[in-house]
Amino acid sequence: MIHLIKRPLITEKAMKLASLGQYVFEVHPDANKLEIKKAIEQLFEVNVVSVRTLRIKGKNKTRMTKKGLMRGKTKLIKKAYVTLQSGQSIELVSGVGGTEE
Repeated sequence: MIHLIKRPLITEKAMKLASLGQYVFEVHPDANKLEIKKAIEQLFEVNVVSVRTLRIKGKNKTRMTKKGLMRGKTKLIKKAYVTLQSGQSIELVSGVGGTEE
């Protein structure tokens, strides 16, 4: 179950949502909402109210090299926006702000 969650996404938008009790995770592309909910609840020991998902298609990339054009494609990414029960939170980044001595 827990292997479905790849990593938390720590961006400016995600940090704004974290203050509202919503967190953003990159998840396995084949994971569904129920599996994501169970994995988050087991991993962080919180109560999940809702899960919203979105899939970002891979982009075609081209670059010029000495040997000519190289073409490739970026991989598909699936994000999950997880809303927690009010009063609960997940500590995503430990040591934010540092310590003063």
